[in-house]
Amino acid sequence: MQLLVHGRNVEITDWIREYVNKKAGKLERFLPQVSEARVELTHNDTRASDDRYTAQITLWSNGQILRAEEATSDILASIDAAVDKMSRQIRRFKGRRVQTRRRASAAVSAEAELAATMVEEGLEEEEIGHIIRRKEFVLEPMDEEEAIAQMELLGHDFFVYYDMDAKGVNVLYRRRDGQYGLLQPRLA
Repeated sequence: MQLLVHGRNVEITDWIREYVNKKAGKLERFLPQVSEARVELTHNDTRASDDRYTAQITLWSNGQILRAEEATSDILASIDAAVDKMSRQIRRFKGRRVQTRRRASAAVSAEAELAATMVEEGLEEEEIGHIIRRKEFVLEPMDEEEAIAQMELLGHDFFVYYDMDAKGVNVLYRRRDGQYGLLQPRLA
């Protein structure tokens, strides 16, 4: 596993790097196929001392991305809390992979139900803003169940992926009622 440690407004000393390596190395035991791990440590100058130090851990494992972030008043406590959160996510991730195989037959009926809700729900136009950040990423081929699991692991409200069955790029999103929506673009 390749481990990268970055600091923003924090000096990364050898001692901190060794501490992060020791703690993040434990994660590799739970998920041995991790190819890369990135730890970003941040210090925010805020009045609230409860969340001055933030530790964000991102793992890449066979095209899947796992991310955990924790903020506390101590940098070592932030690292420990982020590692604990990541280990819980790894356990959920490994459990979902097994459940996904079992639910493959149920995915067909869920897909029809999802298509019906997309027709009922209209897309509203919003005021156009300015692009403040651009991000490039690799689209991994996966099915809808894997995309839902990946979105949940990242903790995002939407997820862009390449659908193997439809042979196109889809956008999965979480609706306000807790269900999921799927955007399937078509060329005009």
